[in-house]
Order: sequence, then structure tokens, then C-alpha cells
Amino acid sequence: MFYSRNLATEVVKGLSQKAAQGGTVTKAPIGYRNVGVRDEFGREVRTVEIDEERARLVRWAFRVFASGDWTTSQLHQELVARGLTTAASPRRPSRPIGKSSVHRMLTNPYCKGSVRYQGVTYAGAHEAIVPNEVWDQVQTVLGTHRSAADATQVHEHYLKGTVFCGQCGSRLLVCNAKSSHGTIYPYFVCASRHAGRGNCTRQAMLIEQVERLIERFYARVQLDPETTQAVSAMLHARFDEMMAEGAAELTDLATRRTQLEGEQRKLLQAHYAGAIPLDLLKKEQDRITASLETIEHRITAHHGHYADARANLDDSLKLLSNAADLYEHADDANRRLCNQALFKAIYIDEDNDVRVGYRNPYDGLSLSGLHADALSWAAEAKKMGQVGTATKGGPLGRKFTPDPFGVSNGI
Repeated sequence: MFYSRNLATEVVKGLSQKAAQGGTVTKAPIGYRNVGVRDEFGREVRTVEIDEERARLVRWAFRVFASGDWTTSQLHQELVARGLTTAASPRRPSRPIGKSSVHRMLTNPYCKGSVRYQGVTYAGAHEAIVPNEVWDQVQTVLGTHRSAADATQVHEHYLKGTVFCGQCGSRLLVCNAKSSHGTIYPYFVCASRHAGRGNCTRQAMLIEQVERLIERFYARVQLDPETTQAVSAMLHARFDEMMAEGAAELTDLATRRTQLEGEQRKLLQAHYAGAIPLDLLKKEQDRITASLETIEHRITAHHGHYADARANLDDSLKLLSNAADLYEHADDANRRLCNQALFKAIYIDEDNDVRVGYRNPYDGLSLSGLHADALSWAAEAKKMGQVGTATKGGPLGRKFTPDPFGVSNGI
């Protein structure tokens, strides 16, 4: 045991001395290769020389990554496409460079002519293939990527997942930037630009600024009392029209139900009189029962459909009539719920304008002229004394088409 421990100590001591003299104490990294040469006494001496075929790609990789326009994933894909492979060994054939090997290559000071051993860096005896200034710039870029990734991963916000880049449509990510004085500034950044995908040039936005933009946008969503009353009257009138249009169908269903109930009674009377056997009675009873169930379902659904839709309309208008006030005084959790209820997505444009994609049943709000139509309808209905009545086609026979609350879709 003492011998083994002493031997290990001597080996480490020898490697440390070799590294201090600039020698290579490990297998040569990619871009170099280990070779054996004979000295003047005929003894083989192990040394390192540049592997020009691979060194050319290593130089290119450092140069482009130093620009800050590449991620390690993109660089790895391009190096594989350009044919960069590991050196073959007796136990392992040559193969495309791995993603972890790219990061290891970019952080290894061996490429700039230094040898690192046990945490200490020495001037190497080998030839550098990457200039010092390029290697230093690459370390700066790597540090920036790590800081941005850390800031994006650990910070949450109630708008996260709801706001998108108005230029390219990508999701906006939360990123905390630290000033030279240690002050933290929370930003929203475009995911595509952050990852180096596409050509988006959208600048980072202070989160507080985005919050204010959306607060102000809610004032455009909120309906004033006059408009709320007009939209409600117009759409309830449309409900009445649709129910009146279905009255004929309801009459037919009721008539058919009466006929089937009459058939049931006649079948029973015929069976009691011995005119119809039991098996035929059961077969006919099943047929009639199935038809009656279908009719009852259609009648119930007809009335229930409009009752549910009317309730949905009233709830939706109630929310819209107080949207800005509710949002202004809501906490973060309820602000998230408001945004998720109203919008599929909120887009922040380059000029700080806000665009939204509404969820059903609010998507009708994006129809220009809805409010004007409702107010016009209310004025005409009031003039003709038709407010609150079922008016075929609306005032003056005009049929209004806006259906923002899903009336015609069964919402």
C-alpha cells in the first residue's frame, strides 16, 4: 500500500513538472495529434503536432463563435455538417464530434498555446492554433450565454406564456439583466432572437413597460354602459329570432311525439286482444321508445341551448363592462386569469402597439363596427318601439350578422 501511494505521488509530481515545462500531460485535444519521434540516441520521444485537417475547422469555430451570433448547438450542427470528427484510436473509430466536445473545445486553453493541469495554467511548448484575443472573446460570449440562460430559467411572471413578439410571433421570455452597479433590470426578450433563430431584430423590453401597455389596452376592451346595453339588446333580439325560426321544428317534433304515443297505446290494445305476439310487441316498443327518446332530447336541447347561451352572453358582457377596472385592481394571479379568459395571445409590436387574438366568445370584438352596429340597432329599435321584442330581421327588416358570443355556434 505504501509503495502504491508513493508511486502515485511520484507520477503526479512528474506530470506536474512536465506541465510546468509546457509539456502535454494528456491526450492531445481535437486540432492536434500525438506523435512519436526518435531523438539523437534512437529513443522514441512522444510529442504533439497540429492536425491541420481538424485545426482548420477548430480555427473557424472559434472565429465565428467569437462574433456572438452563434449558439453552441448551432455551432455543433455546422461542425458536424462540415465533417469535423474525433481522432481514431485502437479501441474507438473516428466519429462526428459530440455537442459536449464542442463546449470542451471552446473552453480548453490548449488551443491558445497553454497547458492546464490540476487547476494551474502554464505556457505550453506546443504551437497555438487560436489567437489569445479570439479565445478570450469566446470565453466572454460563453459567459453571456450562461447568464442569459440562468436569468431566463429561474424567473416567472404572470404575463409569461401570454405575450408574444409582434415582429416574428415568437414567445417573449423573461430575462433579468444586471448593470455594472449590480442593479437588476427585468426584461422580456424575443425567444427567436435570444436563441439565434431567424432574423428578428426586436429589442428587449422592460417588463414594467409591457405591463403598462397591457393595462392601457384594457381600456379599449372595456365596454361603456351604453354600448353594453345596446350589444345585449341586439344579441338577445337575435336569440329571439333564432328561437322563432325553430318554432316550426318544435311543432313538428311535438306532433310526431303525439303520433308515437298513440302507436304505443294501439300496440298494447292489439296485444291484449291477441292480435300481436309478444316478440313483435317488444320489437315495436323498442323502436317507438328510441324515437321518443330522440325527440325528447331534441326538444330539451333546443330550449337548453338558448338558455345556456343567454347566460353566457350576460356573463361575458358583465366581464367586458368592468374589464379595465378589474384588471387594474387585480393581483398577479387574477391578471393571468383575465388574460387567459379574453386572449389567445397578446402581441407587442415594435412601436409598442398592442395587438391581441381574442378567445371565443370574445373574438367578435375584433370585428370593426360591432359597437356602431349595436348602437345603430338600439336607436332604430327605440324609434320603432321594438326594443326587447322578437323582431324578424331586426329594425327595418335588416338582419344583423355579428355573432361575437357564439350564438349560432352553440356556445
